[in-house]
Amino acid sequence: MDTRNENADEWHLRSGYATFFPNVTDYNYGDSPRSWALVPALRHAMTVYPHSTYFFALSPHALVMKPSINLHSHILDKKKLESLMLKDKPVVPPDSVIKTFGGLKGDRVDLVLTQDGEGLCQGSFILKRGDWAKFFLDTWFDPLYRSYNFQKAEAHALEHIVQWHPTILTKLALIPQRLLNSYNVDIASRGGKDAMYKDGEFIVRLVGCEADPNRNCEKEFEAYYDKLKASS
Repeated sequence: MDTRNENADEWHLRSGYATFFPNVTDYNYGDSPRSWALVPALRHAMTVYPHSTYFFALSPHALVMKPSINLHSHILDKKKLESLMLKDKPVVPPDSVIKTFGGLKGDRVDLVLTQDGEGLCQGSFILKRGDWAKFFLDTWFDPLYRSYNFQKAEAHALEHIVQWHPTILTKLALIPQRLLNSYNVDIASRGGKDAMYKDGEFIVRLVGCEADPNRNCEKEFEAYYDKLKASS
């Protein structure tokens, strides 16, 4: 979507962040769903921008609704992040026995995620460059997990590795969903109205629009893009 690229570029111009728009056909993910391309695309971005510290992975079906927001002050500052972290929280709601760490410090976090009513959200998250990030992406993209035919492909694979690899869980911070991943529709199983976008929030994600024949991603995108332009 050209308007999606324009939206990201506007945020880039205001905040100083670089943008990277991958083409899923550039990556080899075998017979797996193309959504798996997210993982090698992140590795690719790290190669293209070798001096960048943080990488913000955002679904193509999402808009930055408040381009003035700076990720560091909004989330990544050590004290800010520590105040936002959901500690001793079941990783997969509602009652996973695996929970986020209670004593994790902000400067030890390498992965910032949100969750909705169904599970972890891979449509909008932040990853910090380093050896751990390479390990995390390599583990996530392991051919074994891609061969499992998880119902939600890379999303369920992510939940699996976070729960069963302590090395990954120890670097994970969960934060409140709407800081990074507000939805434009009311889906009861994914948080309902509590997960829906409100004016002034950072991101709106058109969750599930690409999989629903009764919805039109482009029209939904244009409606929010027009709203953004009218307010700027």
